[in-house]
Formats: sequence, structure tokens, C-alpha cells
Amino acid sequence: MKSRLYYVLYFLYVIVVAFVLYLNGVFTGEEIALVNLAINVGFLIIIGIIFVISSVSFGRLNRIIYDLEDVAIRLQKEYKESDGKNLWGNYKDNAKVFEEEELQDAFDKYRLRVRGTRKRRGGGFSCDLEEFINEDLLDRVGMNFFNSGVSGMLTGLGILGTFLGLSMGLGAFSGDDIFTISDNVGSLLSGMKVAFHTSVYGIFFSLVFNVVYRSIMSDAYETLQEFLRVFRQTAQPHSAKDDENAATMLVYQATMANSLKQMLEMMRGGAMEQTAGVERIVDRFTERMQSALDTDFKKLGGALKTAGERQAVSAANASQMVEAVTALVEVNRNVQEALAKVMERQEEFAGQIEEQRRMLADTCSDMSDEISSQLYTFEQMRNLYEK
Repeated sequence: MKSRLYYVLYFLYVIVVAFVLYLNGVFTGEEIALVNLAINVGFLIIIGIIFVISSVSFGRLNRIIYDLEDVAIRLQKEYKESDGKNLWGNYKDNAKVFEEEELQDAFDKYRLRVRGTRKRRGGGFSCDLEEFINEDLLDRVGMNFFNSGVSGMLTGLGILGTFLGLSMGLGAFSGDDIFTISDNVGSLLSGMKVAFHTSVYGIFFSLVFNVVYRSIMSDAYETLQEFLRVFRQTAQPHSAKDDENAATMLVYQATMANSLKQMLEMMRGGAMEQTAGVERIVDRFTERMQSALDTDFKKLGGALKTAGERQAVSAANASQMVEAVTALVEVNRNVQEALAKVMERQEEFAGQIEEQRRMLADTCSDMSDEISSQLYTFEQMRNLYEK
């Protein structure tokens, strides 16, 4: 597993320490240059302290990763046993979800946020767990502020050892003729020996630590994303915002349809009453005129009846118009449902684009850091050799 890869650092560290002691004559019985040995041992002790500090942070990060994996497995198991039922009801009041304190504190803050937003908005809003348990939390636990600079520190120690060894050799080198110069060549070579040894294992440890550190963080980020995916699938509190909007729209449409229906009934009833009233008026008026003036007003009555019939036709047209408006409301409701589906798809697509953008940014950042580190090392070595 990548999270245990940092054990390789200790294995390589022991090998390098033994190799340096061997080169300085500790195991071969040769004459030991105490100054060279002291410098190399001092540098190795500093590197060992750096490794110990990094290992402590990697151990804490491993515990976080294992806890996330255990909770993800438990969520999947409970979700399967409950036949796909959302598990938020089991965890919203659970006092002990995670074993690690950092994760438990973050989850408690998430639950407080969910409760607060539900109270303020009436139960429709839900935030994402990634706002609290995210890559920033892993970076803080894994001491990213320290480990991200370890590779540069190791390279710097190697370069420092190079200049220190050259300074020692040149400081002990003196003479005006070939005989005195030849007597001091040993001290110069001894200093150069320190210089090259420190450069070699400084750059070597820098490269190895960089690979180990990036592998561990990559594994931690992948575990985090897998946990968030499982949580969203099994225990993410449902957001009722869309359901409330849809319910409100349905209530509005039902109210509008009921109002139109009442208007239609009123118009139909009013038209029938008006037609009957006109007919009664016409009959009574005709009778009275005929009795009073003894004149035939049948033609006039016919005209008034025709007017009543036309009014009935107008009422029928009004009824058709109301039915058309009702159909239009139904079409509007269908259009709103289609737009809601389109918006959901757009949100999903936007989420996918954001995820790809984040992955691309992380990759570019890693490549930039690696190239900058290599260019810096190359520049320093080139300046050294040119001098």
C-alpha cells in the first residue's frame, strides 16, 4: 500500500549511513579522517531528524486514511442491508462516527451546518461534506507545509556539504612549488571527498523523498474521494429544495385550473340565465304590445330571439377560450418540467468539468514543482562545476 511507502526511507537511510561509514574507513580499518567523518555524520543526523518528523506526519495521515476506509466500508454494508435506504437518520445524531479526532470534529461541524440551514430555510437545504472533510484537512494532518519543502531542504544540504568540503580542502591547500603542493594534495582530496559524498546522498534522498511523499498524498486524496462518493450515495441528506419548488408549482397550477373551471361554470350558467331572461322578456313584451296596440310584433320578437342565440354562441366561444387557456397551462407545466431536467443535467455536467479542472490543475502544479526543483538543482551544480 502506498501509505506505508515511507518505510523505504528508513531502509535507504540505513544503507547510506553504512556506505558513508565504510568510505570513511570505519569498517575497513583504514585511517579515519575525523573531520570528514564528523561532517558526514552531522549531515546524516540532520537528515534523520527530518525523516523522523515526516514519518510522524505520515503516520497521522495513515490513521486518517484507514479511518475513512473503515467508515466507507461500513456505510456500504449498512446501505446494502437497508435495501438502499438513506442512512442519514442513523448518523445525524451518532456521537462516534470516526475514530480519529480530526475527522470526528469535522463531521460534527458538518452536522451543525445541516441542522442550522434546515431550521433557517424550513428544511430544504443541504450542504456537502466536502466543505469540512477535504484535501485541506489531509494537507494539515500530513504537515504539507513542512513535507512539501523537505525535498528542497535535502538538496540544499547536499549543496551546502559540497561547498563546505571544497572550503575545507582549499583552506588546507597551500604551497609555492611543486613539492609543497604535492604534500597538500591529500587535504584537498579529503575536502573534495566530503563535498561529493554530501552532494550524492543529499540529492539521492531528495529524489526518493519526493517520490514517496507524492505517492502517499496521491493515495490519501484517492481514498478521500472514494469516501465522499460513498457518503453521497448512502448517507447524504436529501435536499428538498427542488421537491418544494415542484410541489409549489403543482399547487399553483391546480389553483389556477380550479379558478378557470369556476369561471367557466359561472360563464356557462350566466349565459343560460341571460338567454332565458331575454326570451321571457321578449314574450312578455310581445304579448303586452299585441294586447295594447293590437299590432303584430312577431318580427321584433324574432330579432330579439336571434340576438339571444348569438349571445349563446358568444358564451360557447368563451367556454372554448377557457379550455384553450387550460391546455396552455398544461403545456407550460410540461415545459417547466423539461427545463428542470435540463438544469439538472447542466449542473451534473458543470460538476464533471470542475472535477476535471481540479485534476488538471493538480497535475500541472505537480509537474511545475518537479521541473522547478530539477532546474534549480541543475543550475546549482552547473554553477559549481563552472567555478
